Amino acid sequence: MDRRQFLAASSIGVAAAMAGCTGSALSSDEGGETTGETTENEITVSADGEVEAEPDQATVSVGIEASGDTADEVRDELASRSDPLREAFDDLGLPDENVEEGRFRIHPERDGDGFEGSRSFHLTIDDVEEAGVVIDESIDAGADDIGRVNFALREETREELRNDALDEALANADSEAEHVAANRGVEITGTNSVTTSDVSYGTTRYAADDVAETDDAAPPETEFDADPVSVSASVTVTYGFEDAA
Repeated sequence: MDRRQFLAASSIGVAAAMAGCTGSALSSDEGGETTGETTENEITVSADGEVEAEPDQATVSVGIEASGDTADEVRDELASRSDPLREAFDDLGLPDENVEEGRFRIHPERDGDGFEGSRSFHLTIDDVEEAGVVIDESIDAGADDIGRVNFALREETREELRNDALDEALANADSEAEHVAANRGVEITGTNSVTTSDVSYGTTRYAADDVAETDDAAPPETEFDADPVSVSASVTVTYGFEDAA
């Protein structure tokens, strides 16, 4: 659960202006585009950083469905079938704040005179290795609708990895700026400005039919081998420079 991998930066753009050497700024990115904006004694670099880590939180929606001759019948069935589900959530040790009410709907049948309805619960699972157990226990308790399982990162983990991704992006920017300065025969004197943007958090999703089935008489246990998720960040850094001594 502790594995992290720092990936190489991508989409690095460089803009450099050489006072006394050129009358316009040179800007380049992976597409090779140029601009004509002039900025004296500055090198501007855009760089990305990305960090991968094993997910430490999972979410899934579980629900029940019912039908009947009247809306009242459907409502009562949904209520009675909800009780075993709630008991299962308690037995699984899910805190109350990790069990949220989802959709509750009753409507006329599309091709009939009766009514049908559904009710769902949104579950947050802090132990990702228990995601399959939660699904199996929910089905045993009467759930007949299992939504996608999302594997992601807790808020505190996201914040920590966001800083790691920013550190990686800044290191990539520093390296690129030093390369440009050496190529142009100048020296970096310091950082004039830093802008961060495009912080994103990845998730890994599994649908119910992604779980393999077997031909055994007993139903298989649901298990997931979730892929790592990522946090990425982008920075734009402007450096001051002077002629090399």
